[in-house]
Amino acid sequence: MAGIVVVFDFDKTIVDCDSDNWVVDELGFNVLFNRLLPTMPWNTLMDRMMMELHSHGKTIDDIVQVLQRIPIHPRIIPAIKAVHSLGCDLRIVSDANTFFIETILKHLKIRECFSDINTNPSYINEDGRLQILPYHDFNNFSHGCTLCPPNMCKGGIIEKIQESLGEKKRLIYLGDGSGDYCPSLRLKEQDFMMPRKNFPVWELICRDPLLIKAQIHEWSNGEELERISLQLINKISSGESSEFISSNCNLHIMCVFGSD
Repeated sequence: MAGIVVVFDFDKTIVDCDSDNWVVDELGFNVLFNRLLPTMPWNTLMDRMMMELHSHGKTIDDIVQVLQRIPIHPRIIPAIKAVHSLGCDLRIVSDANTFFIETILKHLKIRECFSDINTNPSYINEDGRLQILPYHDFNNFSHGCTLCPPNMCKGGIIEKIQESLGEKKRLIYLGDGSGDYCPSLRLKEQDFMMPRKNFPVWELICRDPLLIKAQIHEWSNGEELERISLQLINKISSGESSEFISSNCNLHIMCVFGSD
């Protein structure tokens, strides 16, 4: 399946929660986090929280231990391994950060399944605390997208991936959040969008599904993610059409969704 690129969001797509919230909550700093949230962008806030954790004696090992017990649906790892074994090119586009994602993927023994990870950079500084930087340096210039947070336009990342692949590659994009809406608008007719049902990106798509050129196939949990993604890959490889019509958006409009 060398002609198929599968792009995953990370939070609430691969793992079953938001990794930022998970670390903050598990280490007992959610009150401070919620107090600061209205005052700064999310990416800036997460760097501030890493500083607060460090100043209160929380170590990198404490963060690692929390990340290693993050909840994940039992079918996600088999799904990723199966898609990878079929020869697809797997990538991640996420508004989390490199340390969180790399730590979790290595713990789950699936890091080698992904050829590329596009996310906010992070590193352990000389003081031993984690620093989180923006993927896009919004303090110096804007990425110009009004749909996305200032630190990352996922649609712009998808366009760069498309440019690097050429016309013959087909994309399957899986995501849940509002930040996954912009890349869904950049997908082509030959591609597939897999929004998580009843999550923000699904709700945004349902407002006007005709804005999405790609075929849309919803999923709700890891079992459905595995089944539908593998069915789409098989259909792509066999050249079958997989376009279906459904009106399951609770918004009294027609949405193009997978019947699988």
